[in-house]
Amino acid sequence: MNEGFADLGYARPDLDREQRSGLPEVVYGPGKSPEAITGVVRELLAANTGPVLVTRIEAGAAAEVAVPGGTYDAAARLLVWRPASARGFRVVVASAGTSDAPVAAEAAAVASAVGLDVHEIRDVGVAGLHRLLAEREVLGAADTVVCVAGMEGALASVIGGLVGCPVIAVPTSVGYGAALEGVTALLAMLTSCAAGVVVVNIDSGFGAAMAAHRLAHAARR
Repeated sequence: MNEGFADLGYARPDLDREQRSGLPEVVYGPGKSPEAITGVVRELLAANTGPVLVTRIEAGAAAEVAVPGGTYDAAARLLVWRPASARGFRVVVASAGTSDAPVAAEAAAVASAVGLDVHEIRDVGVAGLHRLLAEREVLGAADTVVCVAGMEGALASVIGGLVGCPVIAVPTSVGYGAALEGVTALLAMLTSCAAGVVVVNIDSGFGAAMAAHRLAHAARR
């Protein structure tokens, strides 16, 4: 073992990340064999006390990771060991349409695994604005809102205008041709007139959950 990381030959797990950010390094599943994931996860579990996550991993590969005690969320494609207990920081994950569900599921599952108190609001897109307005009390009680939307991404601006807490916008690749696989929603969210909305990458429910974790970690300190 080297200073702050383990050298496995094929990977160098960052063993000090929990000390810096409050969470162990998260493993990105695609492109890695179950055997490689097994080795990295074992190192992270041994060197840390917090939850260990593998993201974007399909069910077949998850079943071949030879580390006992993990739980798999098929909708979120998330494999988790030692999920954290909720610590009172309330995150509302609001998704515009049912086609946005996979990205919203990833955001909700990751946020829950790292100890955030998650509440989901589904199918509240701006084409039927009354559906969102019916949830104003839930939105108003949030410490942060993760807004997941494709098409033109308008939901982020609307939520940004309704709440005073941080809004983390996630553009999705859902939509017809001019949606450009999420680029239109990304640009719309970046140019939102609701001041202070922050935007993560296209389809990155994980990135949104990590942003919410950073807010909660800073608030706790």
